[in-house]
Amino acid sequence: MTAREAISVEPLDGPAAARSEAAFRLVYAEVFAEAPYGETPESVAATFRRFRSQVRKPTFRAALARTADGEPVGIAYGYPLSAATGWWDRLVSAVPDDLRREDGQRTFGMMEFAVRAPWRRLGVGRRLHEALVAEGNEERVLLNALPDAGAAQTAYRSWGYRKVGEARPWEGAALHDVMVLPLR
Repeated sequence: MTAREAISVEPLDGPAAARSEAAFRLVYAEVFAEAPYGETPESVAATFRRFRSQVRKPTFRAALARTADGEPVGIAYGYPLSAATGWWDRLVSAVPDDLRREDGQRTFGMMEFAVRAPWRRLGVGRRLHEALVAEGNEERVLLNALPDAGAAQTAYRSWGYRKVGEARPWEGAALHDVMVLPLR
């Protein structure tokens, strides 16, 4: 069995993701402690306070990658953006109204995506991404990515994402690339 075959990717709804919070936290904390992210224990705790709220959304979707013995190696999660989303309001330059139009079904917002270092370059990220988007019927996926996150940027672009702007996703945040992947 190859390393790729030994990794399972499981799509999860909100309640199942909530039950797997420890696995999500382990992957997130390890990956986002790396440069260029530099997450602290306090910022990880804040992320998982939001996670507990996000998993309660009826449209929340996640994917969790594990080794054959159950070790978590990758995560991805998000939900469709509502018509009242503030995501587009964080861009530093305006984009056309048609690009920012949301209706609760048009755009899947990828909130977090991470693969632990020993399991990168094995196709785990692509499989996580595919599992997550396969569960929905949105037109596109939207995410924010740090420009200095070279491996993430390379993966997103190879999957067809294109940069549509730049944003500061929260107060005091570094500038992020706002990227869109059309699905149909």
